[in-house]
Amino acid sequence: MPNVLDFLVEPEGQNIQVPIGDLVIAGWTGRDVEALEAHITELEHLGVPRPSSVPCFYRVGENQFTNNDEIQVLGDTSSGEVEFVLIGTEEGMLIGVGSDHTDREVETYSVPVSKQMCPKPVSNTLWHFDDVAAHFEQLILRAWVTETGKKSLYQEGPVTTMRPPAEIIDLYLPGNKTLPTGTAMYCGTLAAIGGIRPGTRFDVEIEDPVLERKITFGYKINSLPIIK
Repeated sequence: MPNVLDFLVEPEGQNIQVPIGDLVIAGWTGRDVEALEAHITELEHLGVPRPSSVPCFYRVGENQFTNNDEIQVLGDTSSGEVEFVLIGTEEGMLIGVGSDHTDREVETYSVPVSKQMCPKPVSNTLWHFDDVAAHFEQLILRAWVTETGKKSLYQEGPVTTMRPPAEIIDLYLPGNKTLPTGTAMYCGTLAAIGGIRPGTRFDVEIEDPVLERKITFGYKINSLPIIK
């Protein structure tokens, strides 16, 4: 059975239900060689091996896709990363902002398993991709992490750090420029300010300076004990 999520589509304020049957995490999607190398290097410092090729696409259980404002993870070695999220629907492709929350300890020995370990939060609000397509490259991504009660900027940068959506989709589904209905895709992230690290809360944002609007979303991280 698909995972059905409720969303608010702006600007018309329409409430929709979207059944998600396929969840895809697109990794190493950077078009800027230096920025991509920076992200690969920061992960190498955590023991994550370099990818054999870029980009790559990880399938994740659709049940991990969530817009709840709290998630549960095992232990305290996971962290979020802001990404723009594309969702194929019967109304056309939509865009929101989410976090590819990942277990960094597991990531050191298996990236695919680490992607499956944690829920993948996504914003409750979405935009029509067609509304931003003409000025897509002006969109900005941001993230904040809360550590010991203090919230600080964790990531910030333009979506141009990643390849264009049509190119990412075509690499995953050759010949396609939009996602099919029921597919959601996380499309890549930015280097972390101060290095990758865990927190108790993670907030993400996508800003459209042309239409003067933002989507913001955040979630609390509840760590479950590891019993040995």
